[in-house]
Amino acid sequence: MISLFRLIVVALVTLVGIAAAQTSALAQTKPAVTTLGPDFPKTGIFIGNSFFYYNNGLPGHLSLMEKAADPDHKQDYRNTMATIGGSGFDWHDVESYFRPNAIGNYSFDDNNNVVFNKLDKLFDVAVMMDCSQCPIHPKLKSVFTDYAKKNSDIVRAKGAKPVFFMSWAYADKPEMTAPLAEAYTVAGNANNALVIPAGLAFARAIGKQPELNLYAPDKRHPSLAGTYLATCVVFAALTGRSPVGNSYLANIDAQTAAFLQNVAWETVQEYYGK
Repeated sequence: MISLFRLIVVALVTLVGIAAAQTSALAQTKPAVTTLGPDFPKTGIFIGNSFFYYNNGLPGHLSLMEKAADPDHKQDYRNTMATIGGSGFDWHDVESYFRPNAIGNYSFDDNNNVVFNKLDKLFDVAVMMDCSQCPIHPKLKSVFTDYAKKNSDIVRAKGAKPVFFMSWAYADKPEMTAPLAEAYTVAGNANNALVIPAGLAFARAIGKQPELNLYAPDKRHPSLAGTYLATCVVFAALTGRSPVGNSYLANIDAQTAAFLQNVAWETVQEYYGK
């Protein structure tokens, strides 16, 4: 009986090790930028598409997670999004998003009162995501490369830091994970930009717990669990803090949320080589 138990334990440990190794191998090029510290950002604009705005918007979940982690300074955290369904880098007029007294000029407090923000600058970071296939599409990958540089230059000129959000593979096309990870990492290195490895976190979570559904029925967009996982990865990448134990659960059951928090932290630590 004991020998059988030991065999089961060994088998489980081996399977977990294989899953982790496979996830690690998905990103061949190593990221050059691995932190935004020591001056970690507190405000951000998320420029992208429906992957960001599904489930009431990833930036809103991020703000709630940041405030839960740092309640004494919760008024300092602010995230917003500029999204167009199906959009790529080239659809967005990034210059216009930083015009004075426009996006981010006011927001709402916990009691839904309008608060006019006193801003030295609009945003600390701009988190940008291309369309779900664009970075690896034969006709669009050169556009991805060109606009990664163009938009990064604009963001820096406005006093913010460019950040790239590595999107995930479709549920029925897991082979997208590796080339997407490579494309975003290469672009991040070319533009001295942090890359958020959300796609690798999806692959890791699926490898560990395939029965947990991270996708909407269309097999592309995120379920609430998928959005929460991506939020945890963004939180870890932007703040340098672990999401493990964070009290904001987005109405997900505690066990599932804990699993996703751990997957996010493991992925970020491994991707950044820490």
